[in-house]
Amino acid sequence: MTQAQHPNKIFKFCPSCGSTQLRQSGDRSKKCLQCGFHYFFNISAAVAAIIFDPEGKIMLARRAVEPHKGQLDFPGGFVDPMETAEEALTREIQEELGASVKKMTYFASFPNTYPFAGMEVMTLDLAFLVELETLTGLKPMDDIASIEFYHPSEVNLDELPAQSMKNILKKLNEHT
Repeated sequence: MTQAQHPNKIFKFCPSCGSTQLRQSGDRSKKCLQCGFHYFFNISAAVAAIIFDPEGKIMLARRAVEPHKGQLDFPGGFVDPMETAEEALTREIQEELGASVKKMTYFASFPNTYPFAGMEVMTLDLAFLVELETLTGLKPMDDIASIEFYHPSEVNLDELPAQSMKNILKKLNEHT
């Protein structure tokens, strides 16, 4: 996989008029000198589910796709436009696990970068404690290869590629 780059290095042409007169305007934006279009590189919202089994182990998903294929992650994904974080997590759990959410409670958020298409997508990852209707009959679907359970203190941090996921796990270990 190639090294992801900051969006400031990727965007060379104005998305509005196509001009090459797109110039840096502050740390997180570019402005077109030709048409005046001003684009801000804002974050994308993502959600993560912290799901416990009856033995107190947390569910982690083994990724089936790049980036980070074969590594561990919390179930979840990106928030779609006009969708709440709670709606996104409910949808992602259905898509990835074939499961329904019984209850969810906000836990924490952490910033992150997600490599995609050669670019660093800056995210804010919102973690929720989630109780499913049932843990029976779960099946890995969509972008996950397997569902695995670990005691929070026994997770190999080298298998969690995202710093935000490591931070969620660290905070979780502080609370258990």
